[in-house]
Amino acid sequence: MRLNVLRATLAAGVFAVAASAAQAASPPVQPGDGPGGIGDRKATVVKRALGRPSAPTYAFYAEGPAPEAGRPVAVFLHGWGAVNPQSYGSWIDHLARKGWVVLFPRFQELNRTRPSDAPAVAGALLKAAFGEIAADKDAKPDLSKVAMIGHLAGAPLAMDLAADAEKDGLPTPKLIFAAVPGGIATGPKSRGIVLDDLGRIAPQTLLVAMVGDKDARAADMASRRLLREASAVPPERKLFVRALSDDHGFPALTATLAAPAGLDTAYDAGAIKMPPEPKDAPKPPPFRWSAEMALTGEQQTLVSQINIARADALDYLGFWKTFDLAAAAAFSGADAVSLKANPRLADMERWSDGWPVKRLAVEIPKPPKAPAVANGGESGRR
Repeated sequence: MRLNVLRATLAAGVFAVAASAAQAASPPVQPGDGPGGIGDRKATVVKRALGRPSAPTYAFYAEGPAPEAGRPVAVFLHGWGAVNPQSYGSWIDHLARKGWVVLFPRFQELNRTRPSDAPAVAGALLKAAFGEIAADKDAKPDLSKVAMIGHLAGAPLAMDLAADAEKDGLPTPKLIFAAVPGGIATGPKSRGIVLDDLGRIAPQTLLVAMVGDKDARAADMASRRLLREASAVPPERKLFVRALSDDHGFPALTATLAAPAGLDTAYDAGAIKMPPEPKDAPKPPPFRWSAEMALTGEQQTLVSQINIARADALDYLGFWKTFDLAAAAAFSGADAVSLKANPRLADMERWSDGWPVKRLAVEIPKPPKAPAVANGGESGRR
């Protein structure tokens, strides 16, 4: 008798949870067009591998002749360990359908690449990719409209590439979009991306750092460090954005470190035909393994989360929309102050019951304080 009562109680509880989920408000759907929107639904997206099978850069763009002026270019730099473009396939698909050429350099061989070597590897891959794709009439990259997107370790990597763009023969990006920055080396012997002299980033660059509110402390610190060390870029060209989690409805919106990722298996690297290995390709140097090449347990967990993340309103109304608006501002010469003033930026629309989704928190970072001056102009000492 008691067992039957227990079963009935459990069944009632399961039914109540299911009914509650069914009645809960649903998040806003992706707009058909505009910032964060779907774009050209009918377009066929070209998926190519440039370079060599052992070191490819993947290129994605809509099939058919490019506009006369060419296509804007988004350089997409993945998080450490998230080397398959399918993990970011939803965002890549959005960009391609909005008319972008997306270049996704696989700058890391798992368990074979040191973080300190990643900037040089990525720079060489991109230089070769730009050279290879320049003659493609369908891709036709517009080198005056280049933006860089970096997720986690890809964010400091984007900053390094921008700092050395002129020296390395790469186009200077008009926008750097640092999505949940991380993976920065904190000392000579720590693992991570070693920051170059970010003071060399061009002053006209628009810098946007965007984080979520979950596991936020490290990403906050990394964001503010990147913005601060890009010292030649004036404060009015820097923006800090925070996406806020919201559990008003179902499924809940959770702004984690993996939030910018969105799986789309149509962008699986394994399904993209690789070019043949050149006969005259130089032999790689002898491989020497070191501990920093291996993913830590924490990194493995995060990569697993990235690889299964699904796109939701935090993506298309948060990260994607913010990038789209920032790119439009950067390419038109507008600054972060005007971008912040755009009422569309912070708005996250509404749940299906009319309740507003928590808005993005947007701020212009304060410039660093000038050092104290005393004794006739000399820096004061304590």
